[in-house]
This record gives sequence, C-alpha cells and structure tokens, in this order.
Amino acid sequence: MSSLEVINKENQKISIKLKGVPLQYANALRRICLNGIPVFAIDTVDIIENSSVLPDEGLAHRLGLIPIKTDLSRFNEPSKCDCKSETGCSNCKVMFVLDSGDSDVTRTILSSDLTSEDESVKATSDKIPIVQLAAGQRVKVECYARLGRGTEHAKWNSANISVLTETDKENERILTVESTGALKPEQIILAGVDELSNRLSEFKEMINEIKE
Repeated sequence: MSSLEVINKENQKISIKLKGVPLQYANALRRICLNGIPVFAIDTVDIIENSSVLPDEGLAHRLGLIPIKTDLSRFNEPSKCDCKSETGCSNCKVMFVLDSGDSDVTRTILSSDLTSEDESVKATSDKIPIVQLAAGQRVKVECYARLGRGTEHAKWNSANISVLTETDKENERILTVESTGALKPEQIILAGVDELSNRLSEFKEMINEIKE
C-alpha cells in the first residue's frame, strides 16, 4: 500500500515520507516539484528610462530572477489560456511597474519599489536589491510576468531544492522540498502529485494509440 506522510513542515520547507512508492515514480515527483510546477516570473521588460550603470540587459535579467508569489487558481499558463494571444490577457499575465523617480542621494532600488497590478501576485520579499542609483540617475520600466516552468528557464523553478533520500527501511524514502516562496511547499507537493498523475495518464493514452 502506497502512502505519503508529512513528517516536517515549515514556512518554506516540507519533508514527506513516501512508503510503497516505486523509485522511478518518487524520483519523477522530485523532479516535477523542482521545475515542473508553473510559477510566475517576469518575462518581458520594456525599458522606458535607464540612466544607471547597469545595462538594460542586466536590469531585465535581475527583474526576471525575482521570485514572485503565484496563485495557480486564478491564472493560466499562456499556452492553456482561452485568449490564445501572443500578447496575453489578464488571465495569463500580470504587469509590474518600476519608477525610481528622481533623487539627490545614492540609494538602492529594492523589490518593494516594484508595483504589481494584482495584489496577490508580487515579489516574495520587499528587500531584494535590483540596482543602485547615484544622485540624478533614474530607472523606469514596465514589465510583464507570466506562468512558466523551470524546464524552460531556471527563473521559473518552483523550488530551490528537491531532494530524495533513502531511509533504513525498505521501499521508504524522504522527499524534502524547499520553496522559492512563489508557492507554499505543500502546494508544490500537491501540484506535483497532480502533474505526475496527468503525465502518466497521457503516457498511457500514447501507448494505447500505438497498440491500436
């Protein structure tokens, strides 16, 4: 009899005991929890003004790596959205605006300066540094976040770590997942189980089509 048991749960980390789960399925779940669950990340950046020492490409790269809280119940992956549009819609993308304004002193622009059009989709922390501006320098950008998976780019990884370890008992393993903050760790596990089930169903359908 297969079973999953939570043995430790923290704010961003969870450990579950897998009993009677074949190694190939347990490892597949581990990989899915790491980079197979969709989360938000900034993907498109329009630079309106950037007089900082950081090139436009560097600024866009830093924005893309900021972990963003994700609500999977409200938003769709672009490929699965009803809009079927390359530009996206309010159901598959969220706009962020960053405008440092003018300043007479040197200061560091943080993720708290990044404003989201949707309160539920925002940076996981307000203290992530983006760029340091000297007096008279300014950055102003508009950017769009969308759901993606870590298999496409690491910025969409749903977990920092996803590790499977053996115990001293036969056919028993511990799966430990540490979230980036985009999703709660238990959400990653539940979504991972659903994703694995869906992939297995799709694979079985492919096999049946070949047999026919």
